[in-house]
Amino acid sequence: MPNNPWSSDDSFSELESISALTTDLADTHETALHFYRGLAGRRRKAAMVLMAIWGSTIALHLFSWGIWVVWAITTLVGMQVLRMLVAVPRALPDPLTEQDPEQLPFVSLMVAAKNEESVIGSLVRGLCNLNYPAHRYELWVIDDYSTDRTPEILARLQSDFPQLKVFRRSADATGGKSGALNQVVPMTRGEFIGVFDADARVSPDLLRWMLPLFGRDRVGSVQVRKAIAHAETRPHSRNFWIGGQVAEMGVDSFFQRQRIAVGGLGELRGNGQFVRRTALEDCGGWNEETITDDLDLTLRLHLAQWDIEFLADPAVEEEGVTKAIGLWHQRNRWAEGGYQRYLDYWRLLARNRLGTRKTLDMLTFFTVQYLVPQAAVPDLVMAIARNRLPILMPLTTLTVLMTMTGMYAGLRRISASRVPHWRTLFQSLQGALYMLHWIPVIASTTFRISIRPKRLKWVKTAHYGDDDLWLDVSEQVE
Repeated sequence: MPNNPWSSDDSFSELESISALTTDLADTHETALHFYRGLAGRRRKAAMVLMAIWGSTIALHLFSWGIWVVWAITTLVGMQVLRMLVAVPRALPDPLTEQDPEQLPFVSLMVAAKNEESVIGSLVRGLCNLNYPAHRYELWVIDDYSTDRTPEILARLQSDFPQLKVFRRSADATGGKSGALNQVVPMTRGEFIGVFDADARVSPDLLRWMLPLFGRDRVGSVQVRKAIAHAETRPHSRNFWIGGQVAEMGVDSFFQRQRIAVGGLGELRGNGQFVRRTALEDCGGWNEETITDDLDLTLRLHLAQWDIEFLADPAVEEEGVTKAIGLWHQRNRWAEGGYQRYLDYWRLLARNRLGTRKTLDMLTFFTVQYLVPQAAVPDLVMAIARNRLPILMPLTTLTVLMTMTGMYAGLRRISASRVPHWRTLFQSLQGALYMLHWIPVIASTTFRISIRPKRLKWVKTAHYGDDDLWLDVSEQVE
């Protein structure tokens, strides 16, 4: 992707990037077609999969050998889970200590922001004060036509931080977050590109810990562990939903490391993701036909034979969702985007393009994350109708035990033994109860996308920020 010069005030409009985008899109057109040709017919494919799952689940109830099929699947999945649980993750490499700034890689950080006046000031200050030479990285904030005070705050901050560059999109710009990133990435200069959400909070040493993970040539991306901001320092701000998200991130970080340890799929989580520029080009950029750009890019990177590494510490913090309705919208978006990628790329997956180890890993997590929750509905209906226990109980029990074990181990790693074991166990039990929301989310999402036309609906997650930081910035721009 070509480098573009920028104006003296480091402020940009859409017209300035048109020529660069034309050249860049021509270079990646064939690569994009290679991946995107399967995006059509999502509703039809989703309906076929849904009917197959319902039909298969009902058949398991009707035939005497059904329970043996369930036990066989449970055994195979259990063997893969056991492999992950006993695996030893690779040791984290030492942080960069290079004293000569010119020997350090150039990094481009990107943030797509829309109406983020409450958090944008804190984000920019954090990312512009990293323990990394200021002339060796740049921060691009893409203002997606904000209608609040976000543009004014960014204008004020540009005078304080020379590495901050602002690009404002027009009102009719399309593609959502993916479109914003694709529009600006040709203007960036970094060998590595980091993507953050507007509510992100990072450690000053993040880049020095993250960059060594790109040491292997086939590492195309690195995901930083996500954590809930103030979950421990402000206990009064926690509720059931916040506590559940802390446990959820604990189990996610645990299985991220364990999956990578057995040669499985590391996954991107949007906030705190870094990608090698050549790997991004190899995948044709971000997919503008999905509502979860991170999960989609995850699969395309692996299909292109790139690996994804995981940085456990330091973590990137973000605000948690404090209300059930907000969590419902967010998880529905995650579920729809995560499920869509399997519908989009099933031909490539069926050809074992991932390789044997990654394919086994993918099948395991597709089973426990998507198939089991979908099959739970017809399984329960048949169990009630025939007055018997759900036939998928062995597989469902394995999924619950796997989740609780991962939560406990993940929370212990995060707490570094500062928390008593009984409290970690209680958090795991609470987290397992919280994770039950995934069953109605998956069941409703897969049913909806099977009967409704394709639509890319994104509901913004509200960010609140810190009052002290927001007041400080707002006073300066008045």
